[in-house]
Amino acid sequence: MSSLRNAIPRRAHKERSQPSSRKKFGLLEKHKDYVQRAKAFHKKEDTLRRLREKASNRNPDEFYFKMVRTRTVNGVHKPESEANKYTQEELMLMKTQDIGYVLQKLQSERKKVERLNAMLHSIDNQPSNKHVFFAEDRKEAKELQLQAQHAKSEIPLTSDNIPPSIKRKRDRSYRELEERRNRLNQLEKIYMDMTMQKELQKNGKKRKLREDEIVCPTTKPVYKWRAERKR
Repeated sequence: MSSLRNAIPRRAHKERSQPSSRKKFGLLEKHKDYVQRAKAFHKKEDTLRRLREKASNRNPDEFYFKMVRTRTVNGVHKPESEANKYTQEELMLMKTQDIGYVLQKLQSERKKVERLNAMLHSIDNQPSNKHVFFAEDRKEAKELQLQAQHAKSEIPLTSDNIPPSIKRKRDRSYRELEERRNRLNQLEKIYMDMTMQKELQKNGKKRKLREDEIVCPTTKPVYKWRAERKR
């Protein structure tokens, strides 16, 4: 009998819709929405109850090391700022090490730019009957040698009839030079900014000059230190 009852399709019960007179109050809350909201409400109540019990049973003489690194502001625990983690001397030492690293990179990049610039300058200033060629292997070197011998006998090589492989390498070298120059300018700006920040951390009275006091107009701030007598 039960199997027969299950075989008969049951009617799908639909929840009532929102009455037209109550549409101004928004969507009608269904039973499943109420269950979800009730579970969340009771979960928050249980959490607050456990926290109140834990606070009431807390030992006022209990100590843990985080108390040393925190302070209470209006009853709220706040950790100490990371700025007080190091002393002024330690900050100056770290700043000096950073500046030294940037200066090392700056000098290395400047030497590479000078070396690459000198190489390209020597290549461009070669006479029309003398050219410097770069080969990937012996086969390409032999082809370039034959081309050079043929050019000596017939037509001298100029910037218009340079082999395509050599021209591509020369153009690639010029692009590399431009990229290294841009990187050098960025490193110089970083070095100047870090040097200024290091000087501002030193002791001594200083003030920021106004725009009318600056002799050479610049976008960066200019500071003036008060002259002090050295002992």
